[in-house]
Amino acid sequence: MIQTALLKKQRIFFYSLLGLILATITISLGTGYSSLSYDRLFAAFAGQGTFKEEFVLYSIRLPRILITLLAGMALALAGAILQSITRNDLADPGIIGINSGAGVAIAVFFLYVPVDAGSFVYVLPAVAFAGAMVTALLIYAFSYNKRTGLQPVRLVLIGIGFSMALSGIMIVLISSAEREKVDFIANWLAGNIWGTDWPFILAILPWLLVLIPFTLYKANRLNMLNLSEPVAVGLGVSIERERLVLLMTAVALAAAAVSVTGGIAFIGLMAPHIAKSLVGPRHQMFLPLAILIGGWLLLIADTFGRNLLEPSGIPAGIMAALIGAPYFIFLLLKK
Repeated sequence: MIQTALLKKQRIFFYSLLGLILATITISLGTGYSSLSYDRLFAAFAGQGTFKEEFVLYSIRLPRILITLLAGMALALAGAILQSITRNDLADPGIIGINSGAGVAIAVFFLYVPVDAGSFVYVLPAVAFAGAMVTALLIYAFSYNKRTGLQPVRLVLIGIGFSMALSGIMIVLISSAEREKVDFIANWLAGNIWGTDWPFILAILPWLLVLIPFTLYKANRLNMLNLSEPVAVGLGVSIERERLVLLMTAVALAAAAVSVTGGIAFIGLMAPHIAKSLVGPRHQMFLPLAILIGGWLLLIADTFGRNLLEPSGIPAGIMAALIGAPYFIFLLLKK
């Protein structure tokens, strides 16, 4: 039974985070290389703006903001799932190599598979999922021991090794590619939000509409998997089956996100920890907050990044790493 006071606390944080997201969206809409004054911004929303104002708002700013927000939410939820099923607070799709697996699959697909431009957007998340899933299963297999089960520290170390190896493969692919294709892969590696058109939102949104409710439904199972294996088995949990299903869910969320945003790490690491510090470790309580925090963190990173150096800006992945790397070191020392 969840205490009423804790539920009230969660609601306060939930609505506060929604307010922060709306405030950040408003700031992000009005700032950038082609800035819009806020009185003209609201006029453009009402359909009374000039062609340029409505073009900047609806064709450039708004789709980028929505993509960033959705991707941040997906990465945060993926990180929360991975931390729970591995019982490792340092697990994150970017750190343990899942994003790199998705990246290699995207690079191979982009370089060597001819595909119609119209369907490219919608095929990309599935390609990223396939690459990320193969990587995740290999990491899981190398980290698992028949006698001791899944070893959390071993998983992080093997994941980092896979991430470095896959980065090397990506460099080999880049060295043999054409210039314009190299630019795309380099932007992906830096975590530059590149999927900034409405079709990309339609490509990623179905994944989130299915997987977020499914994960929230599985919150109690995640609570049990966070316990020691003998206790979880005693409670009637089929550990390996639940881990595999939830691993696939985390991989699908991460792959959908990075297929349109590039290789972004640390969002999935930070958001669950911040949420747990607010309302505790119970998944029913912290998962909704982690989702909002992840979206807000990536939105902040992208908003600051594209306004620091105009016109090209700093990729959101680099901005997230500048914040997340010290946090990762702090957690590593603390644990």
